[in-house]
Amino acid sequence: MPSVEILSRIQFAFTIAFHYIYPPLSIGLGLCLVIMEGLYLRTGKKMYEDITRFWIKIFALIFGIGVATGIVMEFEFGTNWAVYSRYVGDIFGSALAAEGIFAFALESGFLGILLFGWNRVSKGVHFFSTIMVALGSMFSAVWIVIANSWQQTPTGYVIEGEGMQARAIITDFWEMVFNPSSMDRLSHVIIGAFLAGSFLVMSVAAWYIIKKRFVTAAQAMFKVGLCVATIAALAQLFTGHRSAHYVSKYQPAKLAAMEGHYDSSAVAPMYIVGWVDNKTGKTTGIKIPGGLSFLTHGSFNAPVTGLNAFPKADRPSAVNFVFQTYHIMISIGMFLIALTLTATFLLWKKKLFSQKWLMTIFVWAVMLPQIANQVGWYSAEVGRQPWVVYGLLRTSDALSKEVKAEQVIFSLVLFSLVYTLLLVLFLYLLNKKIVHGPEMTPNEEDDSDEFSKRNIKQLQA
Repeated sequence: MPSVEILSRIQFAFTIAFHYIYPPLSIGLGLCLVIMEGLYLRTGKKMYEDITRFWIKIFALIFGIGVATGIVMEFEFGTNWAVYSRYVGDIFGSALAAEGIFAFALESGFLGILLFGWNRVSKGVHFFSTIMVALGSMFSAVWIVIANSWQQTPTGYVIEGEGMQARAIITDFWEMVFNPSSMDRLSHVIIGAFLAGSFLVMSVAAWYIIKKRFVTAAQAMFKVGLCVATIAALAQLFTGHRSAHYVSKYQPAKLAAMEGHYDSSAVAPMYIVGWVDNKTGKTTGIKIPGGLSFLTHGSFNAPVTGLNAFPKADRPSAVNFVFQTYHIMISIGMFLIALTLTATFLLWKKKLFSQKWLMTIFVWAVMLPQIANQVGWYSAEVGRQPWVVYGLLRTSDALSKEVKAEQVIFSLVLFSLVYTLLLVLFLYLLNKKIVHGPEMTPNEEDDSDEFSKRNIKQLQA
């Protein structure tokens, strides 16, 4: 039977991976809602109000499932990771309290106006509530990423107590907030969320275009999503480079694992694709000689610290897993750049919406930002092992001492069943809302036959 440590890690990875499907969607969709409703206020076109109302319903569904799936993780801190909870309680407590005050309260407070304020408050007040909900979803990510980044690059603290009673105590709150990795990681996460939300919008819009439903509205949706996605995809190049730079400086063992670099100090290539054999310490594949050296030091001849420079107990054991997840993220990122730039060019040429093959790609491309976000987290979290707080607390020492393997297996099975049901419910409700489509007025959707069908049915009745 696997150890309690492995089972607890699997359980937490499963719950957080499932939860992480939803926050990026709500963050990215929140930005798209602000743009759509802003276009409604600026142009006065009823179509933009109709599509905003449609996406608000989907936003509410995503928000609800996200809240439900996020609560479980907080209990796991206490049940499975009691030593960890004691150790980082002062740090996490302040960050989670800030999230509750500045993020969740803001988002949930204005969500009621966003959902039910149409025709009850002025257009300006409703637009303000949309902005506040979007900002609230982003602020939530801010404090969670700050707390996680402190684990990667801890600063602004002192350790009180010894052994099992040791605790990290904040000495400088703002130094903890602006730790060396927090802002780089935050920008990378937020932009990844923008991609997730905007590709959801484009996927639904592309499906409508293929099916010749709500054509005018679908084209408007697609343009909003494409604008956000193109800028975000290009910006991710910059934030990704910045994130890799902090890793090279503060977590060199993780960077070495990401590129399968073993030599203690040697020029390091950058792999396009490859495979790592951790037993032999060899990496094979297609590579750019000196590429990693150039990205980290600006020179193709600069040495890079490899895994052999660290004791085996202080470096990741699942090197190939870190390598593969990191390169999947990079590959998807480059594909999204190519895809969005191709669509932007065709839009400029006024040929975009006649390309059924491209619309079909966009329908299915909704999964790519989600996959990239997931594997990016896998790479970051598995890559920092064996540390749960880098250089301070090992994962094996962070466990609850009274939890048994059988208990973790039982709870993992139950979580799997419940989360599977939640996923099925989410997909069913999402599909139902998409198939129904936005409630459009006839004069705003004259390119679709939807209203003519409804009118014929009414006349026949």
